[in-house]
Amino acid sequence: MKNLKFAALFLLALPALAQENLTYQKPPKEILDLADYERAPSVQLDTKKEYMLLSYRATYKTLDDLNQDELRLGGLRINPNTNISSTVTYITNLKVRKVKGTNDMQVSGLPENAKISNLYWSPDETKIAFSNTVANGVELYVLDVASAKAVKLTDARVNAALGNPFLWYGDGKRLLVKMLPADRAKLLDAKKDLPTGPIVSNADGTVSQNRTYQDLLKNKNDEANFETIVTSELYTVDLSGKTTLFKPAAMFAGESFSPDGTLLMLTTIHKPFSYIVPLNRFPLTTSVYDLQGKEVKKVNDVPLTEVMPKGFMAVRKGKRSMSWRNDKPATLYFVEALDEGNPYTKVDFRDELFVWDAPFTSEPVSLLKTRQRFSDVIWGDATTAMVSEGWYDTRNTKTFLINPSDSKQQPTTIFDRNEQDIYSDPGNFETVKNQYARYVLALDNGNAFLLGAGYTKDGQFPFIDQFNTKSLKKTRLYQSAYKDKKEDILSLEDFKQGIALVQVQSKTDYPNYYLRNIKKKNSLTAITAFKNPFESIKDVHKEVIKYKRKDGVDLSGTLYLPKGYDTTKKEKLPLLIWAYPAEYKDRNSAGQSSQNPNEFTFPYYGSFVYWVTRGYVVLDDASFPIIGEGETEPNDNFITQLVDDAEAAIDAVDKLGYIDRKKVAVGGHSYGAFMTANLLTHSNLFACGIARSGAYNRTLTPFGFQSEQRNYWEVPAVYNDMSPFMNASKMKTPMLLVHGEADNNPGTFTLQTERYFQALKGLGGPARMVILPKEAHGYSAKENILHLLWEQDRFLEKYLKGKTEVVDK
Repeated sequence: MKNLKFAALFLLALPALAQENLTYQKPPKEILDLADYERAPSVQLDTKKEYMLLSYRATYKTLDDLNQDELRLGGLRINPNTNISSTVTYITNLKVRKVKGTNDMQVSGLPENAKISNLYWSPDETKIAFSNTVANGVELYVLDVASAKAVKLTDARVNAALGNPFLWYGDGKRLLVKMLPADRAKLLDAKKDLPTGPIVSNADGTVSQNRTYQDLLKNKNDEANFETIVTSELYTVDLSGKTTLFKPAAMFAGESFSPDGTLLMLTTIHKPFSYIVPLNRFPLTTSVYDLQGKEVKKVNDVPLTEVMPKGFMAVRKGKRSMSWRNDKPATLYFVEALDEGNPYTKVDFRDELFVWDAPFTSEPVSLLKTRQRFSDVIWGDATTAMVSEGWYDTRNTKTFLINPSDSKQQPTTIFDRNEQDIYSDPGNFETVKNQYARYVLALDNGNAFLLGAGYTKDGQFPFIDQFNTKSLKKTRLYQSAYKDKKEDILSLEDFKQGIALVQVQSKTDYPNYYLRNIKKKNSLTAITAFKNPFESIKDVHKEVIKYKRKDGVDLSGTLYLPKGYDTTKKEKLPLLIWAYPAEYKDRNSAGQSSQNPNEFTFPYYGSFVYWVTRGYVVLDDASFPIIGEGETEPNDNFITQLVDDAEAAIDAVDKLGYIDRKKVAVGGHSYGAFMTANLLTHSNLFACGIARSGAYNRTLTPFGFQSEQRNYWEVPAVYNDMSPFMNASKMKTPMLLVHGEADNNPGTFTLQTERYFQALKGLGGPARMVILPKEAHGYSAKENILHLLWEQDRFLEKYLKGKTEVVDK
């Protein structure tokens, strides 16, 4: 291996070097020891809290995991050899434990080199169905929970291309499974099969503003392959592995049994397909069948939806959000827009909620109309349900108590608030499984229950409230009092005894599960005991600091100081700021903080926390609000507010005496990368910056981006002024640009970074571009992540500490 000085690796140092033939590198030991850890298992508990399932997976994928055959069709990324998403993160092992026990039972019968996904508990929670991916397809297994034994039910014919490849019948003794047809068509090879003509698309003059989507169909070959990939036959598979054809081949895109298990709702995709929108806007037909496969009623027919009005509150015409009502044996509900889906149409009511009883021979019954866009409904019983509506432009959300049995009874407004105002958040209504094994509103003698995150100006104190549906009064049953720990209330398990499932963590204590008796002080029963895998940073200083922007807006961030840092001597260290801008419509909400200093310190590649071990001060998740009040939109003053946010953060840490403000770096991912590029372009606050997987030319996302609803032609100055690409000649601060080679996020095409780098290079801007092979918008392969950490470390060491290194190529 040939050694080269670190400085020679920078394009800005040696412009003649266009590329480097660099092998994968690893970060320094302090970072590698933290990054190369063993991930704790994820936990699922049955609703009776008798058993828990422990699911194990590798901390990272490997580059070989990413290096698989892939088709990108209609918004999907599919491995054509296995017919499952190429982006799945697999579970590699399963264990079962009794909630009241301490011994893990290794699940027997698992395949060698298991690649497990799609776990679904049976209605009675005695079994768990899961898929296993092998070289030539996907198999179906069933795990008996009590015995911890798994059995394979099918060979590798399961079609998991659209996810959710199977579901349990109501009796828990059979599964409905999507399987590949025996006479499946051969996939076409675009490189070998010559086209029979050009690709032609038409615009008929109708206004339609679609966002920038990835992985769309592009030609007739794509259309044929898409149809082949998503086409399935439906089979009934019993627990002995016996298969019975239920429905012949079709493009099944949704399957759902009625709560009583007597009917099945099926949704199928139809032609014509589209080259400008993904599959969820292709034509869809929904019908209800009996258990013999006979059609009871076609309940919905949705045409191709290429044309949509502008705005986040725009929806398609016709029935939408169709699903079974969880508290009834066989009743559908759905919503229809009263403004034809156009948020700019002035109407008294936006949406109407209907219910429709099987066998659907009578007309649907209207339950209520909403003045804003329908958001959600939680069914309770015959006389109780909660309906919510919202409107993005005002950030308003309302929740109503309704009587589903009496549509003439006026809804009662119980909450009317700004959805971004987290200090006023009343919490979420608790749900429980009913006799149909469906989740409904938890009710006890007319009382519902709210579980709240409990954010306040003084800290986070989660709570449980009892809400009386008659008097509409709330009673506080429990509120966490921790000031040195963080508690999350996950569920209320027993209303009468006051048993809640919670998760407790601290800065140095890994999150673990407990059963808390809220009627007894300090009554906690541990369920798990996961250890801290990051012992080397347990003694770093961590606190949430609060400060103000120059216009008085409250800001905050989580501050980390290196282990052993002397806060009295106050050595001046470099500062790293990691952030992500957020849009608000009012100053009050923008100034609220959801950060908890007692949250477990979990370093990962998505922040700068690793570098607290390398002698840096880190301000993580710094507030970067962009506010537009009244008729003003947030992005009308984006750059000014962005710079003010950054200056306030630096001032706040500098005022504490910890940093050298001439040695400050900023970084971010996605919209945070966009932020970083703009800060380096429009301010002199930073010595360098790291921008990962961002979009830098907003003319390439002309019909909106992030929270911007206006199109380019309405506000060209906003788009141009916000685009770092358009201002590339002003960027003179060293920047590390990173992007995944296979970015799948709308708007952040890899091309965005490539073209921005070309502009910077051509204009003499100091930049380095690193394209991570095979990676999508988020990074997952160990080789790439460790190399990314290495790139970032030597970049920061060079521009904040003036250090150079020797590197092996």
